[in-house]
Amino acid sequence: MDERGPAMELVHLLRAVTVEFDLLGAEFAARNGLHPTDVRALIHLLDAARTGTRATPGRLGEQLRLNSAGTTALVDRLERLELVRRTRDTTDRRRVLLEVEEKAVRLGWSFFGPVIDEVVGASDDFEPGELETVRRFLTSVLDRTRRTRVS
Repeated sequence: MDERGPAMELVHLLRAVTVEFDLLGAEFAARNGLHPTDVRALIHLLDAARTGTRATPGRLGEQLRLNSAGTTALVDRLERLELVRRTRDTTDRRRVLLEVEEKAVRLGWSFFGPVIDEVVGASDDFEPGELETVRRFLTSVLDRTRRTRVS
């Protein structure tokens, strides 16, 4: 593989961005007495809320690759910190749903808001068609990365 080609340059840039976001997540976790897995869980739950997907402990455990006991401990911890709440599904009372508390949203925005503003601001330098190309590229990278991940 050509280490100097434009595709490899994108790989290295994506890796650098990933490392920066990971460092930010670790800093956020440390400042707020959280484990990095707690932060990933909150991100998954916020993504579910944004897309209108019902978040259950089982689904969260699958996403984080945790067993049932680990997922329960994680949700218990987030609930104790008042970052997540369990509710009963109104259509199936046997099912427990997870919702992110407003406290967690405020906490996240207070830390990540400036970074998000900078990333959104970076898009001002691009035409709508260029942004669509970036979106398509990142979506493809995400899909392909997910496919190659070992279960």
